[in-house]
Amino acid sequence: MFRYSAATGLVLLSAALVAAQAPSSAPTPTPTPVKLSAPADVQRSYNGLKANILKAADKMPADSYSFRPTPEIRTFARVVNHVTEAQLRSCGTINGTAPDALPKVPPETADKTAIVAALQASFAECDKAYASLTEENILQMLTLGPVTRTRIGFAWANVSHDNEQYATLALYMRLKGLVPPSSEK
Repeated sequence: MFRYSAATGLVLLSAALVAAQAPSSAPTPTPTPVKLSAPADVQRSYNGLKANILKAADKMPADSYSFRPTPEIRTFARVVNHVTEAQLRSCGTINGTAPDALPKVPPETADKTAIVAALQASFAECDKAYASLTEENILQMLTLGPVTRTRIGFAWANVSHDNEQYATLALYMRLKGLVPPSSEK
């Protein structure tokens, strides 16, 4: 406990000394809650997940799209469709795209080609959304159903959701004896 308190005290004392030495005429920078890198950070995370999800959808054989680990759990196709649906809603909201103007998601019983095409369309919607994020607009409030968030909040929520769903896709792949894209290296 003493070391922590002494170390904390030294840090605070050092900061006070540096502040005391600063000329009083120096302008104080205005703090901002938004870092210049926020749009780039979320874009980088999105791009990594996009690559992994698309590779997973491509790598899973067509006859395994109906695979489910147990009867109560979703099929691989349903998980892919869930990513598609969520991305269309979130990124459509960021883009201001009317829900009825968004691409339709095929049933989970559709063939792999149709399911992957819909997934690619959802990524196209998200590509536009992430490219539109700027330091100036990321704090703009948007509403989707009962949820109101900032643009950057919707973007990070999409990244978080994609990450969770990719983990499910990767698990399904492992259960089928396939190496997930993020583990191929």
